[in-house]
Amino acid sequence: MLEFKSRLANHVEHVKTAGAHCATEETTKQALILPLLDILGFSPFDPLKVRAEYCADFPGVKSSERVDYALFSDNQPVMFVEAKAYAQNLTNHSPQLSRYFNATPGVKIAAITNGKEWRFFTDLKHQNMMDDTPFLVVQLLALADDAADQLSRFRYDQFQPDSLRTFAESRMYLAAFRTAIETSLREVDAEFVRFIALRANLEGKLTAKFLESITPLVKQAVAEAVGGMVVSGLSAQPAPAPAPEPSMPASTGSDKTDEINPDNPRIITTAAEKRLLEIVQDMLGGAASPDEIVGKDTESYYAILYKGKNNRWLLRYNGDRARPQISMPRDLTPEDDARLKHIGMERGSGNHILLDKPEHIMRLSWLLFDALDYCKDDENFKMKKDSNVAA
Repeated sequence: MLEFKSRLANHVEHVKTAGAHCATEETTKQALILPLLDILGFSPFDPLKVRAEYCADFPGVKSSERVDYALFSDNQPVMFVEAKAYAQNLTNHSPQLSRYFNATPGVKIAAITNGKEWRFFTDLKHQNMMDDTPFLVVQLLALADDAADQLSRFRYDQFQPDSLRTFAESRMYLAAFRTAIETSLREVDAEFVRFIALRANLEGKLTAKFLESITPLVKQAVAEAVGGMVVSGLSAQPAPAPAPEPSMPASTGSDKTDEINPDNPRIITTAAEKRLLEIVQDMLGGAASPDEIVGKDTESYYAILYKGKNNRWLLRYNGDRARPQISMPRDLTPEDDARLKHIGMERGSGNHILLDKPEHIMRLSWLLFDALDYCKDDENFKMKKDSNVAA
């Protein structure tokens, strides 16, 4: 990875000095585009990896039209690259790329570039139809801090179309969430004010008149909070603080002390286990009431159960290890593995997931809700009962 970042940094400097001399599309290809493909491991001199002027044979596409470059893996095209001259605006050329993309169902990633800007597309909205907007834009002349990590996903030795689509989906959600958050902070409405009031544990009925009366205060609080975070982030600190975990409501029931079972001193419910239960109850609050999500400690593991039933467990937590881990009712799939890798989580042994902190369970919401749906379905347990009887 260090070598990749170094080569990318050198290429960025090359683009800055050579770009102005790339007046034609062909010069841009040779001087700026092919070198980056080579850095990604797609050598332009290897026809098993890169093929120029690749034909997309599809009704409605002119036979004379060919995509500039098709990138190959295992003798199959995996990505198309359309090249434009350095000075050209890429916006008006996306429809041309989409025709090539739509013509080849096996290709799930496409890019258009003028050497200084790379736009990456996939088919999140409609299968086998390229999206109108890119899921990733990389500006080489103003390289973002995480650009190298993002581009490394397109390296030949790491190229996984399914993983890239998961990455694209997460970026789409991230952009949508960011827009929603920015809009909420700029245009404070009654719904947002109600949300803040509930989070602040304000007593009394949240009537329309009351919400209207506190709206100016919420706006002021938002401005002060955002300003405070900016100042805190820019201020010089003697030592960098660790990245904060996603915020949760303040604890109201559990404490930070371990609790020894009076009937069995070998069963010790730790503060981490109490916190884990509290977080799970909050996460599932819209789908199950807190009293339906119950914690049960044993000598071997800590379980979180649905309605206190031993056979309907949502997760089992083992904190007596160098790195705590959990297991879920269903087997993890390759898709789960891809999502775990994307969110920075690791598989443990077997069907376990490493959980360094209780708060990290918030990253596994899809697995947790799958477990709840499974536990709610009586048929799952009826079938098991019948099977045991037959055995």
